[in-house]
Parts: sequence; C-alpha cells; structure tokens
Amino acid sequence: MTTLQAIGVIGAGTMGNGIAQVCAAAGFPVVLQDLSQAALDRARKTMEGSLARQIKKGTLTDTQAADTLARITTATTLDPMADRDIVIEAIVEKLEVKAGILGKLDQICPEQTVFASNTSSISLTQLAAASAHPGRVIGMHFFNPVPVMQLVEIIRALQTTDAVSDAVTALTRAIGKTPRVSKDSYGFIVNRLLAPQINEAINCVYEGLATAEDIDSMMKLGANHPMGPLALGDLIGLDVVLNIMETLYQGFDDPKYRPSPLLKQMVHAGYLGRKTGKGFGSYPAA
Repeated sequence: MTTLQAIGVIGAGTMGNGIAQVCAAAGFPVVLQDLSQAALDRARKTMEGSLARQIKKGTLTDTQAADTLARITTATTLDPMADRDIVIEAIVEKLEVKAGILGKLDQICPEQTVFASNTSSISLTQLAAASAHPGRVIGMHFFNPVPVMQLVEIIRALQTTDAVSDAVTALTRAIGKTPRVSKDSYGFIVNRLLAPQINEAINCVYEGLATAEDIDSMMKLGANHPMGPLALGDLIGLDVVLNIMETLYQGFDDPKYRPSPLLKQMVHAGYLGRKTGKGFGSYPAA
C-alpha cells in the first residue's frame, strides 16, 4: 500500500477538529466534513484558539499556524472524500450511524481508500462487516485533547489487512503521535481499563463512602495519578463514559461492567462534566 497522504475527517466536533488540526500541522492536506456549516465554523474557531495558545507558549510560529489552517478545507457533503487516501470518522458513538457512513463511503471512495474509525469502544470487526471492502477498515482511537495527547490506539478488526495496519501505523508516527496496536475487543485496552475505574469511583460517591473531591484526592495522593478519576470522567464527558460502560456490559455480558446508577442519573440530568459546566465538579463558563 502506498503512503497515506490526503486525509479526510468526518465530524467537526471536539475529536474531529483536533484530528484535523494535528494532521494539517504535520503537513497533510485535510478535508473536514460535517453536515452542519455552523459546526464547521465552530471547529475553525476552536482550531484557531488552539493554535493561538501554541503560539503564546512559543511552540508554534504565526506562519506555521497560518499554514496549518490553510491546509484544512471544509465540506458539508461526503463527495470530497472521493480523492482521500484515508478517511477518519469521528462521529457519534452509535454502531448503526458509523456503519451507515461506511456504506456511503463505499459508494464514493475507490477500493484502496482506508476507512478509520475514532470509536472509543465499538467493535471494529462489526464496523468492518458493514463495508464492501472490510479489509480496509481499522480503528484510530485518538484521545482528548488531541493536540496534546500522544497515544493513538490502532485497533485491528478481524478483517483488517496487514498492509492497512502498517500504513496507518506509519501515518500515526508521521503526525507526531505514538501508535500502539491492539486486537479488536470491546473497549480495546485503555478504555477497558480506564472506564471501569471511573465507574467504580462513581459507585463510591453513590454509596456515600466519600466526597468526589476526597476520592479524587486519594487517587492523586495514593496512586500518583495526575488527575482523579471523577475529574477525568468530567473531562472525557460522562455521557461518553456511560457509552463505554454500556458497550463493555453488553459486549462481555459480565456484571462487573454494569454502569453505576449514579452515572446514568447524571447523564439523564444533563450533568455531563466540562462540556455542560456541571458534573462531579462545577465548570463556570470562561
């Protein structure tokens, strides 16, 4: 397989605009697609703000920031994905929605185009089965905030070819990230370990064992974690944590992955963490 150069990103939310930014910053031409022009406009402002912070820190020049933005074009249809070497989807964590996108891309993209999903827990084997060419489907699990976090989990579906895995691993290094390859399994590696820890911390609050602040403090002081599990859940988004726990619970059919009742209540109340200003902590608007 030839080197992957032209990149498409579907979804202009937090993860999508971050992926687009790091790819463009590494010199790759990017098409960022979303159904909503307003979402694309917000993504552009978010990227401008992220790059401005890097300029302020002295890690980026004005010219480098301008060049990064110039490499990103936007679209509200999937048609521009036709000439991409790889298309990375970063849309809602719903199997049927992601599978639907793969079906549409099958009609637009040539057979050699790689399809990568930024899913945090959905089975890549199931997603690959939705494509006419399942061997080209793979997982690229970036972490939030994308410009800062170094890891990209490369998830091989049962059908993923060696050539696709090697090409995506090489691309991950080329954009300045550290790839680590995993076989497909519910939650992969990081979230299979991390989400249950956050869920158990939530259960400790639910059972009244300690306050959220004290639980986070204990894990920072006693386990040397840079951030407590509840604060991390707020950063990730409690809705995302719930989605992961439900995927683990249903996928493995194991009660140890049962989502905390309090986690469900928080999500039902709209207390999702930093994104809504309230979770286990409070986050006033800047």
